[in-house]
Amino acid sequence: MLTYGFWNNKGGTGKTSLAFQSITTYAHKNPDKRILAIDVCPQANLSELLYGGLTNDGSSVLLARQAEATRRTIGGYFESRLPSPFTVPAITPSAYISTPHAYNAQIPTNVDLIAGDPLLELQSNAMSTLANTNVPGTNSWLAIVDWIKDLLDCIRSDYDVVFIDANPSFSIYTQVALSATDRLVLPVMADDSSRRAIQNAFSLIYGLKLPSAIYAEYAFATKLKAAGRALPRVHVIAKNRITQYMGSASAYAAVLGSIDSDVRVLMSTEPSMFTETNISTTVVDIRDFQTAGVVAFARGCPLYAQRAGRAEVMGRRVQVKQDYLDNCVKSVDALVDKL
Repeated sequence: MLTYGFWNNKGGTGKTSLAFQSITTYAHKNPDKRILAIDVCPQANLSELLYGGLTNDGSSVLLARQAEATRRTIGGYFESRLPSPFTVPAITPSAYISTPHAYNAQIPTNVDLIAGDPLLELQSNAMSTLANTNVPGTNSWLAIVDWIKDLLDCIRSDYDVVFIDANPSFSIYTQVALSATDRLVLPVMADDSSRRAIQNAFSLIYGLKLPSAIYAEYAFATKLKAAGRALPRVHVIAKNRITQYMGSASAYAAVLGSIDSDVRVLMSTEPSMFTETNISTTVVDIRDFQTAGVVAFARGCPLYAQRAGRAEVMGRRVQVKQDYLDNCVKSVDALVDKL
């Protein structure tokens, strides 16, 4: 079972939209594979999209899953771990898993979901406190960050690929998500803040260029390596929302070129952080989905299933152009082909 994590600690990079399109497209292209999506974000936007989006009652479906006696969410699972946080109890994964196709017929039948939950924010304080508790003979931090890994260990024979949508933060529940990730998909935007965000991401996960040696002892990489655990490896850097008007001399291209340069240096100096050795096999360009994306996401619809022509979104009539939709699908296909 292979686990992909979609993460950038900078918000607004299109992480969840890429996760949604990647999960559904991968499942569509690989109908013989069983896919599990885990939404480790209190906003639960990925879950709402999979359940039907804005116009197909995705929010109501999500609220209903959160209102079950045992919350059918990642928050429900974390809640079950809180009473005995340092030991692995008997886990019943089916209590937390749903099948989005039952609510949204546009989602492939081979996709299951552990939905997101706003409880994560409340649970974060408790989890952080527990992770710093001194328990003789127990690595408290590792016991907490292994919660998702413990769950996946119960279902390794049931799924081929797991996709995790991680919150744009480095809170404890994000660390839980990343520690269970094999391969990282890192979305970036064509702006200078995304260049800094990549540098920050590598600092947070791999402990690179920390401002002081004082922090090294407490770094995520230091603690995970000390426990004999592998770090997630960067598999794809997705340059997201690239406009069709970009040219080789544009300001956008200059920023994206500087990102490429930074990544080349890291590939040379820190090759163990990447699954590939060539930037051309690691970086993928994703064009801005624009109107096609707005309509697809409002409907909880994969781009490959979206139809061109006039559509209505919240009482407004919009036009989805066939050629633009085709190009969006090609962008997503380029990303999924790397998975």
